[in-house]
Amino acid sequence: MNHNSAPHGDDNLDTTASASHSSRRDEIEALISSYGGRQMPNLHLETFRNLGATFATRTIRAGAPVRPLQHATRTLPDFSIPSGGKTYDIYDYVARNRVAGLMVMQNDQVLLEHYDLGLTAATRWLSMSMAKSISTTLVGAAVQDGLIDSIDDPLTKYLPELAGSAYEVVSIKTLMQMTSGVQWDDNQTNPASERRHMLQLQIDQQPGAIIDYMAGRPRVGPPGTVWQYSTGDTHLVGALVRAATGKWLSDYLSEKIWSKLGMEADAAWWLEAKDGLEVAGSGLFATMRDYARFGRFALGDGVIDGERVLPEGWMRDAGSSRQIGGARVNYGYMWWPVPAPDGSLDDGAYSARGIFGQFIYINPKHNIISVVLSARPKPRDGETVLDNDFWNAAVAALTK
Repeated sequence: MNHNSAPHGDDNLDTTASASHSSRRDEIEALISSYGGRQMPNLHLETFRNLGATFATRTIRAGAPVRPLQHATRTLPDFSIPSGGKTYDIYDYVARNRVAGLMVMQNDQVLLEHYDLGLTAATRWLSMSMAKSISTTLVGAAVQDGLIDSIDDPLTKYLPELAGSAYEVVSIKTLMQMTSGVQWDDNQTNPASERRHMLQLQIDQQPGAIIDYMAGRPRVGPPGTVWQYSTGDTHLVGALVRAATGKWLSDYLSEKIWSKLGMEADAAWWLEAKDGLEVAGSGLFATMRDYARFGRFALGDGVIDGERVLPEGWMRDAGSSRQIGGARVNYGYMWWPVPAPDGSLDDGAYSARGIFGQFIYINPKHNIISVVLSARPKPRDGETVLDNDFWNAAVAALTK
């Protein structure tokens, strides 16, 4: 009997292993389809809710006690949203843009908190490229801590392994502004793009493979002269923070910010490989309320309980536009300035942005924060109502 039972047990193990392998393969294929904008809505939603269960992640620890958000006695007023030659309302914005979560705050009070598409207050939602803005914020923390001497330092001062590559002449500042001048195509729907190649490296989970890939990219222009959006550049921001602080991004974020803001939940960050670097440009998961708390931290210029975590004026610089080649580029340190309807930047408004419609919007002049979490059908241009138009209409309604 003992002899007969052993093969039976092995068969069960083989079946279990095979099912697990098949399940992970299905999840990876679904991820590739989602990134390429070729996924049906219900399956697409699972990318934002459950990707952290597919790949290795590192926990970003919250601290106690939780600081509840204050809900105002007033609510967000009804308002019209002019966009693309038509007029919409907030119901159009949520429904047509496949918004799963929407929060609007002013003067530190919540005016609107809405959940849809299965999202709840406890759901950790994938940030996509909002993570880029959080990663560069950690560079500011490392400067404040004296671990990075200056953002004008060459990147190779902290990452000597990039010597001899196109990044050898790149400063930390030009890296954060995505003006490294290193070749990159961030088109998620193009299977031949550098971004899709990097996605495959993320899926392969080989430590160090992404940095090796970045070191082989050619230069297309001198640093500071060419702006091109690059998730690859952001991965090097993560490697920089790791090298300068000696800590993983997740641990440094927890130590400096996440554990001190009264977050409701631990967050998580997708890793390039088990025990490897965080995917600094894309893979952070958190709840909507905790994204809003991070927005409050940015609005307060990086001060927590009277302690300065970021250099004074860091967030103003991070959210400011640049002159590149004689033209204004609305991009700061991986934060996006948000122009008013007349094109002005007088409000100093800026946002963290992620593909498929993930946003943290911050308006310092009017003390407004908004978080938008979506599952739009395409990485870009999948919205009906432009998000900048929504925020500008909301600001107008709140400042009458």
